[in-house]
Amino acid sequence: MIFSSTDQLKKAIDGILKIEGDNVRVLDEKKLRGSLVDHLVYSAVLSGDAGVKQAARWLIRRAGVTLGVLPSSIQSLYEAMGRGDAKGFTVPAINIRGLTYETAQAIFRAGLKGNVGPIIFEIARSEIGYTEQRPAEYACAITAAAIKTGWRGPLFLQGDHFQIGVKKFATEPQKEIDSVKELVREAVEAGFYNIDIDSSTVVDLSKPTEAEQQRNNFTIAADITAFIRAIQPRGVEVSVGGEIGEVGSKNSTVGELRAFMDGYLKELEKRGKGLKGISKISVQTGTSHGGVVLPDGSIAKVKLDFDTLQTLSEAARKEFGMSGAVQHGASTLPDEAFDNFPKRGTAEVHLATAFQNMIYDSTVFPAALREKIYDYIRKDLIAEKGAKDTDEQFIYKTRKKGFGPFKKDMWNLTPDVLRGIGKELEDKFFFLFDKLAVLRTRDVTAKFIKPVDVPVPAPASLTGKGPVKGEKKAEAFDEGE
Repeated sequence: MIFSSTDQLKKAIDGILKIEGDNVRVLDEKKLRGSLVDHLVYSAVLSGDAGVKQAARWLIRRAGVTLGVLPSSIQSLYEAMGRGDAKGFTVPAINIRGLTYETAQAIFRAGLKGNVGPIIFEIARSEIGYTEQRPAEYACAITAAAIKTGWRGPLFLQGDHFQIGVKKFATEPQKEIDSVKELVREAVEAGFYNIDIDSSTVVDLSKPTEAEQQRNNFTIAADITAFIRAIQPRGVEVSVGGEIGEVGSKNSTVGELRAFMDGYLKELEKRGKGLKGISKISVQTGTSHGGVVLPDGSIAKVKLDFDTLQTLSEAARKEFGMSGAVQHGASTLPDEAFDNFPKRGTAEVHLATAFQNMIYDSTVFPAALREKIYDYIRKDLIAEKGAKDTDEQFIYKTRKKGFGPFKKDMWNLTPDVLRGIGKELEDKFFFLFDKLAVLRTRDVTAKFIKPVDVPVPAPASLTGKGPVKGEKKAEAFDEGE
């Protein structure tokens, strides 16, 4: 059900939720979790009325806080990892491109079953565009899933690959930096208290020294870090990540890490005494986003350099107090690879494409809808097909862009289809949580993470004060993910 007006929404919450100024009291949690949260999140995502969307999103966010689901920074846990006070596990950072509400529920169910503490929910700048999920919508769907499943505790929302576009930077560098800052502002306001800056795209390997190669990268990263520190909410230290090696290019080195960090820390100090720097560093060790697609549509086996990953993680901790290195593009690796991440001291691993594949390839996913999406890709996105791509390669590499145009179709899949896909995803997430050694980590997370309730004013559509503003449209950005 999608509420047609805020009046209808207000009637539906009567006796279940009570608005008290800028807060929400939960009067009947059972009814909230039963069906009301479903109606609220569907309205928050699919309503054509901006006022209804804003009201539903605010109610979900504040009801979540009342129930103990608070947007949080993972900074304190990562500082503990840097000191060696927390270790032995790798934090999963999961990008959800489609079926966000259902997929997040599967993640939370697996997390509850395994008593998992740190789980990061993230979305990249490019994904925000092609999946048509602005930060506020994404945060709302994740929070609603936490309410639905009974998850309690810190909610780690992360802006992944908030990336500097190479082409735009080459022509209008400051404008491109400012566009990333505006996305950061939007994300932080939505409760994303973890931001990964990706300015590794402007590393220039033609320069003679590592410091010169990394100069643009560390200067921009320091500038955006200082911006984050200026806008972060009172009581919240946003966890910031940097990146030294663009995924899919050459493997990173300790020399590059040192060159980046030396320059970054000097630049950060120029922008403000005592500003806290990054808590982790993303590196390249042999993977690529989505994997390397073979002509038949299957994924080539990748030899990931775990020795390099371990060396970089150790250097990041010992020399700079960070949590360690971050591995991108890992979800399509073979199952037996994943327990290497905690063994090698990897701080965080980013996982995306495998879950997209599981949705599309599920035996319960409607064949007619799948073909409808593929027909759209073959017709409307044909310009993205490589000269030597087979149809299978083209579809595999491009079907991620079906989630935005067909979002409504996906959200309206039948309950039996959603349950079937959800169960498959839940099993996969539990497997990965086990491999990454985050089972039974709730206590260590609670020891170091103390969530802060950041006030969020009730929207105009509920208070009647001021005009209702429309939602910002997603930008088209696809220079990396």
